[in-house]
Amino acid sequence: VLGNQDLQDSIKPQKVEFHSLNFNTTLHWQPGWAREARDVLYFVQYKVYGQNTWQNKDECWGISSRVCDLTHETSDIQEPYYSRVRAALAGVYSSWSLSCRFTPWRETMIGPPMVTVAHSNKSITVKLQAPRSPYRRKRGSKIPITNYYDLLYQVFIINNLLDEQHRVLVYEGKDKVIKIEALRPGVSYCIVAKMYMPMLDHSSAYSSRQCTVL
Repeated sequence: VLGNQDLQDSIKPQKVEFHSLNFNTTLHWQPGWAREARDVLYFVQYKVYGQNTWQNKDECWGISSRVCDLTHETSDIQEPYYSRVRAALAGVYSSWSLSCRFTPWRETMIGPPMVTVAHSNKSITVKLQAPRSPYRRKRGSKIPITNYYDLLYQVFIINNLLDEQHRVLVYEGKDKVIKIEALRPGVSYCIVAKMYMPMLDHSSAYSSRQCTVL
């Protein structure tokens, strides 16, 4: 039979990490090595770096899930945060497992833009929409990510006749509508785009392909 100290060690959460996309921020962790891991309950706290007191996250207090949504708690995006998780099994509590420091503005991943295309016989018009954050304006609409960063759209064209993998950068800038001209009628083209952040030298993933035949 495990002694209390062994049980505490065996249920202690591992790999406590923030994951964040467009400021939608969740805390993830792995279970300890206890075989009864499915009966373990978890308790989450968070704080701003430099504060003395930890805050309980009420919705993640005594949960069996290994994910906790901290979007609301990390909404001051320039502040650095910590979180920590402990586990309990059969009345025995593990020690706390601490996350790394997390600063939303610096570390959230930016998602790709939404892309829509329309075509005429020799040109393609591309409409771009930046991803939205979870934070809302007073009127209720979600604030676009472009409010928080100096972001550029990068638009690439793929000529399916030549090579599916060969993307050519045709536009970089802030315009939400661009026109790609002097294309060949009867050819299938695909458009992909991403967001680029010069200041941090980060790019989003590529958007899904939008294809059209002129």
